[in-house]
Amino acid sequence: MDGNGRWAKSRGLPRAEGHRRGVEAARNVVRAAPDLGISYLTLFGFSSENWQRPQSEVRDLMGLLRLYLRNEVTALHKNGARLRVIGDRSRLSDDIRALIDDGEALTEANTHLQLIIALSYGARAEIVSAARALAEAVRDGRLDPAEIDETAFNRQLLTADIPDPDLLIRTSGELRLSNFLLWQCAYTELVFTDRLWPDFDRSDLEQAIEEFHRRERRYGASSG
Repeated sequence: MDGNGRWAKSRGLPRAEGHRRGVEAARNVVRAAPDLGISYLTLFGFSSENWQRPQSEVRDLMGLLRLYLRNEVTALHKNGARLRVIGDRSRLSDDIRALIDDGEALTEANTHLQLIIALSYGARAEIVSAARALAEAVRDGRLDPAEIDETAFNRQLLTADIPDPDLLIRTSGELRLSNFLLWQCAYTELVFTDRLWPDFDRSDLEQAIEEFHRRERRYGASSG
């Protein structure tokens, strides 16, 4: 979800307003997803690298996160959506961690939509953590190195029980993955759009899905 700052700058507005409108766009996409046949939706809300932004901007983003968790979790629960958060929670404030815990507990049994929000998340750190966990298991005699394969590695990831993404949408004209789900996106279809995230709506999501369905997914095999 990229382009909040550029959206605000083009309108002579503070960056915080761009982030606020970005939250509205996220809310609209979450509501549209089940109607479009989406059962798993992952939003990259805040990366591990985003902590390097100016403190005032980080503070604004954390404030919006608090508001979202306080105001939206009840609606998510009412609509049968399950909230899950992946990332390094240790860097989040105590009150935000508590809001996440409460939201996950409240919505745990819901199945209409699995909403995964990546917060303080970085794919390289996730992969390093998984490798470290396997190395420690080998060191402690709990795992034979010969048993390490893709399945064993996947079990150590934050997304262990979440399917790999079919489609990744990157907004605002950026043409890179930006340290997002690098392992999981090995065979994900990528759609890039120039649309700035605050302007992204249901019709943009529908277009991306239509583009996905036009593609032939071969997973390395020939087309026959």
